[in-house]
Amino acid sequence: MPAALPQTYAVLCSTFTAFLTVAIHTILYERGIYPAETFLTARAYNFPVRQSRHPLVCQWINDAVASVEAEMLKQAVARVAVVIFEAEGSGRPLERFVFDISHFPTVPPGELNTPIVRGSGDENGKVEANASVDLEEQLRAVMSKLAVCGQTLKPVPENCTYTICIELNDEVDPPIGHPQPWIPSQPRAQSTIVTRGNEAFGGDLKTELRRGEDVGGVNTVPLRAVDAGDNFVFEMWIEEGKAKMDLQNGTGMTSTGSSLSSTM
Repeated sequence: MPAALPQTYAVLCSTFTAFLTVAIHTILYERGIYPAETFLTARAYNFPVRQSRHPLVCQWINDAVASVEAEMLKQAVARVAVVIFEAEGSGRPLERFVFDISHFPTVPPGELNTPIVRGSGDENGKVEANASVDLEEQLRAVMSKLAVCGQTLKPVPENCTYTICIELNDEVDPPIGHPQPWIPSQPRAQSTIVTRGNEAFGGDLKTELRRGEDVGGVNTVPLRAVDAGDNFVFEMWIEEGKAKMDLQNGTGMTSTGSSLSSTM
């Protein structure tokens, strides 16, 4: 029987973050961030997956994903990224596993638990809401892509580190508070909107998106787009950074919307 589609925005967020947790464990295993023997085999979405069995690693992932979900419930997040860094040298990112959730619906703050209407219906008021879509099947397809990324991507060096980043929607204030689970990323890892022109002198104002040098990478590997109903829609891809290409070419590395990294 197909898995039920999320009926409210809050359930949509929890469904996505449950998937994100599984994906993070898989990424850490496939990219060799921790020894293979520290992972056990589990099942998710009727698919064999890897899960770290180290309590501190599991706790860090759970806390980071909980912080992501808290910002998602504020409808502040456009993209989530798992970023792998070189252990030594400049510490620039080698790979970014990006989850683009910018197409998630927008609901009033007080209606996070209100059922989402997926369409206006036909002349009889009946809504055809992609009822045949199997959410589990689509998430299983993403996991099958992730499970072979270690074979399709060139390896990263030993002793790499990683973090979880969120890219905020436009005109959203960065999360602040105490304790502070998020810190601003380096400018080279941020995207900013620049406005040009002078309206006071009759000129047109033009805006452009400037990506930091570590955003976008030099090679992008598309993974999968999930379209399970009108509301549960996201895309995923992998960005390989210039630093990784430099390492592979033996040329070395030099250091040089808002983006935030988890400090947990």
